[in-house]
Amino acid sequence: MGNAIIQVVDLYKNYGAVQAVCGVSFSVEAGEVFGLLGPNGAGKTSTVEILEGLRTLDSGSVRVCGLDPQKSGNEFKQNVGAVLQSTSLPDKLRVKEAIELFANFYERRADTDKLLKQFQLEEKQSAFYNHLSGGQEQRLALATALVNDPQVVFLDEPTAGLDPQVRREIYDIIEQLRREKKTVLLTTHYIEEAERLCDRVAIVDHGKVIAIGTPRELKHNAAGTTRIEVRLARPLVNGVLSHLEGVADSREFDGTYVLHSVQPPQTIVALVKQLQQDNNELQSLEMFSPSLEDVFIELTGRRLRE
Repeated sequence: MGNAIIQVVDLYKNYGAVQAVCGVSFSVEAGEVFGLLGPNGAGKTSTVEILEGLRTLDSGSVRVCGLDPQKSGNEFKQNVGAVLQSTSLPDKLRVKEAIELFANFYERRADTDKLLKQFQLEEKQSAFYNHLSGGQEQRLALATALVNDPQVVFLDEPTAGLDPQVRREIYDIIEQLRREKKTVLLTTHYIEEAERLCDRVAIVDHGKVIAIGTPRELKHNAAGTTRIEVRLARPLVNGVLSHLEGVADSREFDGTYVLHSVQPPQTIVALVKQLQQDNNELQSLEMFSPSLEDVFIELTGRRLRE
């Protein structure tokens, strides 16, 4: 890409006999929200920590703002902000003190009062860190990541473990970063998060990028099919549902049968007939438009959060 601000080329990282990252390559354009989507253990965090300069790579190359994270020292740190997968500050550090402390690490600093307002922390600015809720802790982590007005922001699972309301608040903040033309690289295993926030997504599994594109482009790979999820009174013999009319793919996950059908009405009629023939009963049936989850299932044969 001509305007790439993050470049990853043939990246490898091992931990002993475990190969965490296996030849990952991608580029991120300036001002883009780019997502690494995949299950826990897919290699997302290792990739991001190498880009942040927190881990060394085994082979390949990475550049952020044209800089090598391992060799560019202070110049690199001035240009990036990061929210790690887990953030912990001293219990008796006050909210405003934390933001001021982080701001003093940088040559360029944002308006700390503006950050307090932006992240809805004005009323908590004198509160101790150990008196904050989980959502407030995450908003503070985001504020400290932006104290240097960075060009690039890394967010590793920014909404993991948060309740739906707080998650939506974090989404609003990320969308504001897009409007401010910040480059954001986030990792997630939430399908809805990637679809809502990301301009482009790299689907990662077992340390490899298995698909990359806009959410619309990736879902287009599953275009023409409808996902039908059914639960039955009794298990069926393996493979029976794959032969139903219109079924392009059939898999079973923890008692739920997931069918991808190109002719949903014909598939449902055939399913009912099959159940009558087997003296079985339908407990539930749901239909869905194609999603990134369907792309992941088709590429890996398993669900994202297995």
